Amino acid sequence: MFKNILAKLRATKPEAVPQAPRLPEGLRVYAVGDIHGRVDLLQRMRDLIAADMKRSRPDAVQIVLLGDYVDRGPNSKGVLELLATGDAFPAPVLPLLGNHEAMLLDFLHRPESGETWRRFGGIETVHSYGVDVASFRTGTQLAATSERLRLSLPAEHLAFLHRLALSHAVGGYFFCHAGVRPGIPLDQQREEDLLWIRDEFIGSDQEFGAVVVHGHTPGEQPMVRENAIGVDTGAYITGRLTCVALEARGASFLST
Repeated sequence: MFKNILAKLRATKPEAVPQAPRLPEGLRVYAVGDIHGRVDLLQRMRDLIAADMKRSRPDAVQIVLLGDYVDRGPNSKGVLELLATGDAFPAPVLPLLGNHEAMLLDFLHRPESGETWRRFGGIETVHSYGVDVASFRTGTQLAATSERLRLSLPAEHLAFLHRLALSHAVGGYFFCHAGVRPGIPLDQQREEDLLWIRDEFIGSDQEFGAVVVHGHTPGEQPMVRENAIGVDTGAYITGRLTCVALEARGASFLST
Protein backbone atom coordinates (compact mmCIF):
# COMPACT_ATOMS: atom_id res chain seq x y z
CA MET A 1 0.00 0.00 0.00
CA PHE A 2 2.76 2.46 0.97
CA LYS A 3 4.57 1.94 -2.35
CA ASN A 4 1.39 2.74 -4.29
CA ILE A 5 0.76 5.91 -2.29
CA LEU A 6 4.35 7.05 -2.66
CA ALA A 7 4.10 6.52 -6.41
CA LYS A 8 1.07 8.81 -6.51
CA LEU A 9 2.90 11.42 -4.47
CA ARG A 10 5.90 11.44 -6.78
CA ALA A 11 3.79 11.59 -9.92
CA THR A 12 1.97 14.78 -8.95
CA LYS A 13 3.25 18.07 -10.37
CA PRO A 14 2.61 21.46 -8.75
CA GLU A 15 0.51 23.91 -10.68
CA ALA A 16 -0.17 27.64 -10.45
CA VAL A 17 -3.05 28.87 -8.32
CA PRO A 18 -5.87 30.11 -10.59
CA GLN A 19 -7.59 33.44 -10.11
CA ALA A 20 -9.33 33.39 -6.74
CA PRO A 21 -13.12 33.02 -6.55
CA ARG A 22 -15.19 35.45 -4.53
CA LEU A 23 -14.66 35.72 -0.76
CA PRO A 24 -15.89 38.41 1.61
CA GLU A 25 -13.35 41.23 1.83
CA GLY A 26 -11.17 40.92 4.92
CA LEU A 27 -11.90 37.20 5.47
CA ARG A 28 -9.14 34.63 5.31
CA VAL A 29 -9.89 30.89 5.33
CA TYR A 30 -7.16 28.41 6.17
CA ALA A 31 -7.97 24.88 4.95
CA VAL A 32 -5.73 22.11 6.33
CA GLY A 33 -5.23 18.76 4.63
CA ASP A 34 -5.19 15.19 5.94
CA ILE A 35 -3.37 14.80 9.29
CA HIS A 36 -3.53 11.02 9.83
CA GLY A 37 -2.21 10.74 13.35
CA ARG A 38 0.61 13.29 13.02
CA VAL A 39 -0.11 15.47 16.04
CA ASP A 40 3.42 16.86 15.79
CA LEU A 41 2.66 18.29 12.34
CA LEU A 42 -0.73 19.59 13.45
CA GLN A 43 0.94 21.51 16.27
CA ARG A 44 3.45 22.96 13.83
CA MET A 45 0.69 23.94 11.41
CA ARG A 46 -1.23 25.61 14.23
CA ASP A 47 1.88 27.69 14.96
CA LEU A 48 2.44 28.51 11.27
CA ILE A 49 -1.14 29.78 10.98
CA ALA A 50 -0.74 31.87 14.14
CA ALA A 51 2.48 33.41 12.79
CA ASP A 52 0.87 34.09 9.40
CA MET A 53 -2.07 35.82 11.09
CA LYS A 54 0.22 37.91 13.27
CA ARG A 55 2.27 38.97 10.26
CA SER A 56 -0.61 39.99 7.98
CA ARG A 57 -3.47 40.69 10.46
CA PRO A 58 -6.60 39.68 8.51
CA ASP A 59 -9.91 41.13 9.69
CA ALA A 60 -11.55 37.73 10.18
CA VAL A 61 -10.33 34.13 10.04
CA GLN A 62 -11.80 30.65 9.72
CA ILE A 63 -9.77 27.47 10.02
CA VAL A 64 -11.29 24.54 8.14
CA LEU A 65 -9.90 21.04 8.76
CA LEU A 66 -10.63 18.74 5.83
CA GLY A 67 -10.86 15.45 7.73
CA ASP A 68 -8.80 12.28 8.21
CA TYR A 69 -7.38 13.08 11.63
CA VAL A 70 -6.93 9.41 12.53
CA ASP A 71 -5.33 6.20 11.16
CA ARG A 72 -1.98 5.36 9.58
CA GLY A 73 0.15 7.81 11.59
CA PRO A 74 1.45 7.12 15.12
CA ASN A 75 -0.74 9.31 17.36
CA SER A 76 -4.40 9.51 16.41
CA LYS A 77 -5.32 9.86 20.09
CA GLY A 78 -3.07 12.91 20.37
CA VAL A 79 -4.65 14.52 17.30
CA LEU A 80 -8.18 14.05 18.64
CA GLU A 81 -7.12 15.34 22.06
CA LEU A 82 -5.71 18.50 20.51
CA LEU A 83 -8.78 19.05 18.36
CA ALA A 84 -11.34 18.14 21.03
CA THR A 85 -9.86 20.62 23.50
CA GLY A 86 -9.17 23.38 20.95
CA ASP A 87 -5.79 23.89 22.66
CA ALA A 88 -4.95 27.45 21.72
CA PHE A 89 -5.86 27.50 18.05
CA PRO A 90 -5.58 31.14 16.93
CA ALA A 91 -9.06 31.32 15.34
CA PRO A 92 -12.36 29.40 15.26
CA VAL A 93 -11.94 25.88 13.88
CA LEU A 94 -14.49 24.09 11.68
CA PRO A 95 -13.56 20.40 11.49
CA LEU A 96 -15.03 18.28 8.70
CA LEU A 97 -15.66 14.54 8.63
CA GLY A 98 -13.23 12.35 6.71
CA ASN A 99 -13.74 8.77 5.55
CA HIS A 100 -11.36 7.53 8.25
CA GLU A 101 -13.39 9.11 11.07
CA ALA A 102 -16.48 7.57 9.47
CA MET A 103 -14.81 4.14 9.56
CA LEU A 104 -13.86 4.59 13.21
CA LEU A 105 -17.42 5.50 14.18
CA ASP A 106 -18.77 2.62 12.11
CA PHE A 107 -16.49 0.18 13.93
CA LEU A 108 -17.90 1.29 17.27
CA HIS A 109 -21.43 0.49 16.09
CA ARG A 110 -20.72 -2.41 13.70
CA PRO A 111 -17.61 -4.33 14.85
CA GLU A 112 -17.65 -6.47 11.70
CA SER A 113 -16.67 -3.36 9.72
CA GLY A 114 -13.28 -3.57 11.42
CA GLU A 115 -12.25 -6.19 8.86
CA THR A 116 -12.07 -3.32 6.36
CA TRP A 117 -10.99 -0.53 8.72
CA ARG A 118 -7.94 -2.43 9.99
CA ARG A 119 -6.61 -2.49 6.42
CA PHE A 120 -6.99 1.31 6.11
CA GLY A 121 -4.92 2.22 9.17
CA GLY A 122 -7.34 1.41 11.97
CA ILE A 123 -4.73 -0.73 13.72
CA GLU A 124 -2.61 2.37 14.41
CA THR A 125 -5.61 4.24 15.82
CA VAL A 126 -6.64 1.42 18.14
CA HIS A 127 -3.04 1.03 19.31
CA SER A 128 -2.76 4.77 20.07
CA TYR A 129 -5.53 4.33 22.67
CA GLY A 130 -3.57 1.61 24.46
CA VAL A 131 -5.80 -1.23 23.22
CA ASP A 132 -4.10 -4.54 22.41
CA VAL A 133 -4.17 -5.02 18.62
CA ALA A 134 -2.84 -8.57 18.37
CA SER A 135 -6.22 -10.08 17.45
CA PHE A 136 -7.28 -7.00 15.46
CA ARG A 137 -4.28 -7.46 13.16
CA THR A 138 -5.63 -10.85 12.13
CA GLY A 139 -9.25 -9.76 11.92
CA THR A 140 -10.38 -11.82 14.92
CA GLN A 141 -12.25 -10.78 18.09
CA LEU A 142 -13.59 -7.69 16.36
CA ALA A 143 -16.45 -7.23 18.82
CA ALA A 144 -14.10 -7.40 21.78
CA THR A 145 -11.71 -4.88 20.22
CA SER A 146 -14.59 -2.54 19.39
CA GLU A 147 -15.76 -2.64 23.01
CA ARG A 148 -12.26 -2.03 24.38
CA LEU A 149 -11.84 0.93 22.05
CA ARG A 150 -15.20 2.34 23.09
CA LEU A 151 -14.19 2.14 26.75
CA SER A 152 -10.81 3.76 26.00
CA LEU A 153 -12.19 6.72 24.00
CA PRO A 154 -12.59 9.81 26.21
CA ALA A 155 -16.10 11.25 26.05
CA GLU A 156 -14.69 14.47 24.61
CA HIS A 157 -13.12 12.60 21.69
CA LEU A 158 -16.36 10.81 20.88
CA ALA A 159 -18.35 14.05 21.12
CA PHE A 160 -15.87 15.70 18.75
CA LEU A 161 -16.27 12.88 16.21
CA HIS A 162 -20.05 13.11 16.35
CA ARG A 163 -20.13 16.84 15.66
CA LEU A 164 -18.01 16.77 12.51
CA ALA A 165 -19.70 18.41 9.51
CA LEU A 166 -19.80 16.92 6.02
CA SER A 167 -19.10 20.18 4.19
CA HIS A 168 -18.76 23.94 4.49
CA ALA A 169 -19.32 26.71 1.96
CA VAL A 170 -18.24 30.33 1.99
CA GLY A 171 -18.03 32.77 -0.91
CA GLY A 172 -17.00 30.91 -4.06
CA TYR A 173 -15.51 27.92 -2.21
CA PHE A 174 -16.96 24.58 -1.12
CA PHE A 175 -15.01 22.54 1.43
CA CYS A 176 -15.31 18.77 1.89
CA HIS A 177 -13.06 15.81 2.52
CA ALA A 178 -12.87 13.90 -0.78
CA GLY A 179 -14.67 15.87 -3.48
CA VAL A 180 -18.02 15.99 -5.24
CA ARG A 181 -19.89 14.01 -7.87
CA PRO A 182 -19.80 15.89 -11.22
CA GLY A 183 -23.20 16.93 -12.50
CA ILE A 184 -24.85 16.93 -9.05
CA PRO A 185 -25.65 20.27 -7.33
CA LEU A 186 -23.50 20.93 -4.29
CA ASP A 187 -26.47 20.92 -1.93
CA GLN A 188 -27.51 17.48 -3.20
CA GLN A 189 -24.19 15.66 -2.87
CA ARG A 190 -24.27 12.24 -1.19
CA GLU A 191 -22.30 11.57 1.98
CA GLU A 192 -20.54 8.64 0.31
CA ASP A 193 -19.15 10.89 -2.43
CA LEU A 194 -18.16 13.71 -0.07
CA LEU A 195 -16.12 11.18 1.92
CA TRP A 196 -14.84 8.71 -0.68
CA ILE A 197 -14.97 9.94 -4.29
CA ARG A 198 -11.69 10.14 -6.14
CA ASP A 199 -11.19 9.38 -9.84
CA GLU A 200 -14.50 10.70 -11.16
CA PHE A 201 -13.93 13.96 -9.31
CA ILE A 202 -10.19 14.38 -9.87
CA GLY A 203 -10.57 13.61 -13.57
CA SER A 204 -13.41 16.07 -14.18
CA ASP A 205 -13.01 19.53 -15.71
CA GLN A 206 -16.66 20.45 -15.14
CA GLU A 207 -17.64 23.51 -13.15
CA PHE A 208 -19.05 22.43 -9.80
CA GLY A 209 -20.74 25.69 -8.80
CA ALA A 210 -17.79 26.63 -6.57
CA VAL A 211 -14.11 25.79 -6.31
CA VAL A 212 -13.96 22.59 -4.26
CA VAL A 213 -11.25 22.54 -1.58
CA HIS A 214 -10.50 18.97 -0.49
CA GLY A 215 -8.08 16.41 0.86
CA HIS A 216 -8.24 12.60 0.48
CA THR A 217 -6.19 12.27 -2.74
CA PRO A 218 -2.48 12.64 -1.92
CA GLY A 219 0.00 14.56 -4.02
CA GLU A 220 3.60 15.61 -3.51
CA GLN A 221 2.44 19.20 -3.98
CA PRO A 222 -1.01 20.77 -3.65
CA MET A 223 -3.18 19.83 -6.64
CA VAL A 224 -4.57 23.04 -8.13
CA ARG A 225 -7.12 23.00 -10.93
CA GLU A 226 -9.59 25.58 -12.21
CA ASN A 227 -12.40 23.83 -10.35
CA ALA A 228 -10.65 22.40 -7.27
CA ILE A 229 -7.72 22.70 -4.86
CA GLY A 230 -6.40 19.55 -3.16
CA VAL A 231 -4.18 19.90 -0.09
CA ASP A 232 -3.45 16.32 0.96
CA THR A 233 0.33 16.02 0.73
CA GLY A 234 0.62 12.63 2.46
CA ALA A 235 1.62 14.02 5.84
CA TYR A 236 1.98 10.67 7.60
CA ILE A 237 4.53 9.52 4.97
CA THR A 238 6.19 12.76 3.87
CA GLY A 239 6.15 14.82 7.07
CA ARG A 240 4.56 17.58 4.98
CA LEU A 241 1.19 18.83 6.23
CA THR A 242 -0.23 21.49 3.91
CA CYS A 243 -2.72 24.31 4.30
CA VAL A 244 -4.16 26.69 1.70
CA ALA A 245 -4.87 30.26 2.79
CA LEU A 246 -7.74 31.76 0.80
CA GLU A 247 -8.82 35.39 0.67
CA ALA A 248 -10.33 37.89 -1.75
CA ARG A 249 -6.98 38.78 -3.32
CA GLY A 250 -5.81 35.22 -3.96
CA ALA A 251 -4.47 32.02 -2.44
CA SER A 252 -1.19 30.94 -0.88
CA PHE A 253 0.10 27.83 0.86
CA LEU A 254 1.63 26.98 4.22
CA SER A 255 3.51 23.70 4.74
CA THR A 256 5.38 21.97 7.52
